[in-house]
Amino acid sequence: MSLLEDPRELVPQLVEREHALNELDAAFEQASAGQGRVVLVTAEAGGGKTALIERFCATRVGSARVLRGACDALFTPRPLGPIQDVALEVGPVLTDLLREATPYQVAGALFEGMQRRQPTVLVIEDVHWADKATLDVLTLLARRIATARVLIVLSYREEALEAAHPLRVMLGELSSGLAVARVRLEPLTADGVAQLADPSGVDPDGLHRVTGGNPFFVTEVLASGEQEIPPTIRDAVLARAARLTPAGRRLLEAVSIMTPHAELWLVEALSGEIDARVDECIAAGMLVSENGTVAFRHELARRALEESVTTARRLSLHRRALAALASQRLGEHGLARMAHHADAAGDRAAVLTYAPAAGAHASAVSAHREAADQYARALRYSEGLPLSDVAKLHELRSDECYLSDQADEAIDALRAAVECYRELGDSFKEGETLAGLASTLWCPGRGEEARRTARQAVDLLEQLPPGRELALAHLSLSFVLACALDDEGAWRSARRALELAERLDDPDIYCKVLYRVGRQELRKDSDRGLATIERALALAQGRGLEHLVADAYLARVEAAISAHRPDAARPALEEGLAYCQEKGNELIEHYLLADRALLELDEGRWSDAAETATRVIRRRVASTYPRTIALSVLARVRARRGDPDVLPLLAEARALAESTGELPRLAPVAVAEAEAAWLRGDPESAREATADALTLAVSAGAGDEIACLQVWRKRAGVEEPPEALAAGPYALELDGEAAAATTMWADLGRPYEAALALADIGSEAALREALETLTELGAPAAAAIVSRQLRAIGARDIPRGPRPATRQNSAGLTVREVEILALVVEGLRNREIAQRLFLSPRTVEKHVSAILRKLGARSRGEAVAEAARLALLQDA
Repeated sequence: MSLLEDPRELVPQLVEREHALNELDAAFEQASAGQGRVVLVTAEAGGGKTALIERFCATRVGSARVLRGACDALFTPRPLGPIQDVALEVGPVLTDLLREATPYQVAGALFEGMQRRQPTVLVIEDVHWADKATLDVLTLLARRIATARVLIVLSYREEALEAAHPLRVMLGELSSGLAVARVRLEPLTADGVAQLADPSGVDPDGLHRVTGGNPFFVTEVLASGEQEIPPTIRDAVLARAARLTPAGRRLLEAVSIMTPHAELWLVEALSGEIDARVDECIAAGMLVSENGTVAFRHELARRALEESVTTARRLSLHRRALAALASQRLGEHGLARMAHHADAAGDRAAVLTYAPAAGAHASAVSAHREAADQYARALRYSEGLPLSDVAKLHELRSDECYLSDQADEAIDALRAAVECYRELGDSFKEGETLAGLASTLWCPGRGEEARRTARQAVDLLEQLPPGRELALAHLSLSFVLACALDDEGAWRSARRALELAERLDDPDIYCKVLYRVGRQELRKDSDRGLATIERALALAQGRGLEHLVADAYLARVEAAISAHRPDAARPALEEGLAYCQEKGNELIEHYLLADRALLELDEGRWSDAAETATRVIRRRVASTYPRTIALSVLARVRARRGDPDVLPLLAEARALAESTGELPRLAPVAVAEAEAAWLRGDPESAREATADALTLAVSAGAGDEIACLQVWRKRAGVEEPPEALAAGPYALELDGEAAAATTMWADLGRPYEAALALADIGSEAALREALETLTELGAPAAAAIVSRQLRAIGARDIPRGPRPATRQNSAGLTVREVEILALVVEGLRNREIAQRLFLSPRTVEKHVSAILRKLGARSRGEAVAEAARLALLQDA
C-alpha cells in the first residue's frame, strides 16, 4: 500500500452506529442551509468516535471542506494544538495570529477563514485533552456560527472529565442558546459483537463479556488473530504489533513516544528509511496517515506500545526526538513538545530551557492550566538554580494556578517563593510576596489567615525604607480588612498606600492605589467613590492594566446594585462581561455573572437568574465568593417556585461562607436561609439562620444588611427594635410603612418584594393584589401564605390553581418539567440532566416519572413523540 492511499479505506466496519451517522448527516444538512451546528460526539475510550467521524467525513468529500485537528495527549498539551493542525488550510492570517494572539482574535480569524462557498466541517477530536486556550477558541467560535454554513464536530471521552474539568465549563457554555446536538456512542450489544465476530469464529458471548462491548477492544482482539481471547487488551495490541517485521515494530515504538501524531520527517529522523515500514503499519491497521503525519489509530494502542518499550530505548527515542525538533527551530509552537521530550529524557538543561518558555507562551494565549504545568515541570528540575530564579518560577506558577482555579497550588507556590526570598535575605521581595499571598488566601475563603499574612507583610516592610513593596502591602491589607468590614483599618491602610504612591514615580502603583481608595469611598459616598474609580479606570486603560479595568467594571456594577439602580447596573454588567470575555479574565467574569444572577432575581426574571447562577456554579475559579452568591440565588429561586433540592444548595453556601466570618459572604446566605425557612413554615430556622449575621452586621454598622435581615426576622415572628438607621424600602418595612415600601419596591422594579410588602398592609384588597402578583410570578409557597392570611380575615372566593406557566401547556407540565423534557428530547440521560441543572439524579428521576405519567407515555421515546405531537416545547 502506498503512503498516498486514502486512509478512509481503513475505517473499520461500523456496527450499531446508523443513528449516530444520521444525526451527523442531519446536522450537516442544517449547516449547509446556513444554520450552523455543533455536534458533540462522546463515548468511552475506544468507543468508536474516530471511526464514526472518519466514515462521516468520507461521505462529505466533494460537498464540503473538511478541517481536522486533534488535541494532544502530552503531559502538558500544546497551546492551541488542534488550531495549529488546521491553520495552514484555513489561511495565512490565522497562521500568523497563532504566534501571540488571544483566543478571541484566533476565533475571529478561524471563523473568517471558514467562510467559503462550500460548507465547512471542522472536526476537533479528543477535546478532553484540549488546553484552555483551545477551549476558549471553540467556545467563542461556537457563539458565532448560528447563521454560518459551518458544522463543528467535537469528540471527547466523558469518563475523562472530573467535576471541575475545564471542558465541563465549555459544554455548559455551549448548551446555553446554541444549536447543539449530542451523539453518545454506547457500547456494542451482544448482537453487535456477534456481527463483528462472525467471520473469525471467535465465541461472541465470551468476547462481549470480556470486552464489555467496547468497539476498540472487540476489533483489537479480533485483529490479533488469536483463537482464544487475550487476557488484556494490552496483550491484544502487542500481539497485533508482533506480526509486523522487526523494522515495522521499531517504527511503531518510535511513533508511540510522540503525540498526538508524528511528522514523517521526524519518524525518519528517529528510525531511518520509512516508506515500506509506514506502509506496513498502515496496512496492519495500527497507524493512519494524514497531511504528512502518522499516528496510532487509537490512543490506547499507542499507550500499550509505549509501555512495552524498554526504559533505555524509550529514553533514547525521547532524546533523539528532542534533538530533531530543536534542529528545526519550530518557534513557540514547538516549545511544549520539546519540553515534553526533554522531561521524558530527563534532560535537565533542556527542561529548564524549554519548559519556562512553553509556560510563558501558554500564558500569553490564555492556556493558564498548561502554563502552570510547564512551570511545575521546570521546578522539578530546579535544584541547583539560583534561589532568585526558583522564587520567580514559583511566582509564575502561582499566577497561572490562580487563573486556572488551583487555589491551593497557587498558595503553596507563593509560600515557597516567600521561603526562597527569606533564605536570600531579600526582605523587600519577601514582604511583597507575602502581600500577594494574603490576597490569594482571601479568594478561597481563608479570610483570617489572609488578614494575618497581610499584617505580617506590612510589619516587615515598615521596618525598611518605604517603597513600592510597602505600598502594595498596604493595598493588600486594605483589601482584606475591607472584606471584613473593618472600615477604619481599611481606610488607614488605603491612605498610607496613597501617601506612598504619591511619592513614588510608579504610575501603575498609583493607579492601583487610586482604585482601592475609590472602593473605600463607595462605602460612604457612592458618587465620590465612582468618580475616583473612573479616574483609576482612565489611568488603567492608558497603562494597559487589563485586570484593573475589569475590576473597575465590577465596582460600577456592585455600586449600582447596592444603590438599587438596575438601570445603571444592566449596561455596566453587559459592558463588563464583554470586556472580560474579550480579555480572557475569567475571574472577574465570574463575579459579574454572580451579580447578574442577583439582578435577575431582584427583577423577577427567575428562570434567567437560575440559568445564570447555574453557569457560575458549574464553573470553578479560585474565589469562592461568586459561588456562594450563586448558590444563594439558585436556592431562593427554587424555594420561591416550590422546587426541590433547596437545602443542599444552602448547606454548601453556608459551608463556604461561615468559615470566613465576613458579612458580605454571610448575609446573602442568611437571608436565603431565612426566606426558604419562612416559605416552608419554619420560623424558628429563619430566626436561627439570621442571628449571627445580624450580630456581625450591627458590630460593623452595616445599615442595609441590618434592615434586610431584620425584615426577614420580623416575618419569622421576631419582635425587636430596629438596630440601625437606614434608608430604603427595607427600612420602611421595619418602620411599619408597608404602603410606602410597596411603592418604592415597585418603582425599583422588584415585583416579589413589592408583593410581600403589599401583603403586610393586611387589608383584603392588598392581600388579593399581592396574591395575584405572586401567582403570576410563579411563587406558590408565598401565594399560599397570603391565601391563609385572606382566609384568616374571613375572605371568600380566594383564587387557587396551578402556576400560570403550568396552565399554559396542555399536559399540565410545570416549568421545571418542561425544562427537563427539553433535555430528554435532546437525548440526555438522567445523570447528565442532573449535572446540567445542578439537581440530584433522584430528583431528575422523579421529574421524568411525572412527565411520563402526565403524557401517558411508557418510555422516554414515547414521551418525546407525545411532546412533539402536543408542541409542548414550542409552547414553552
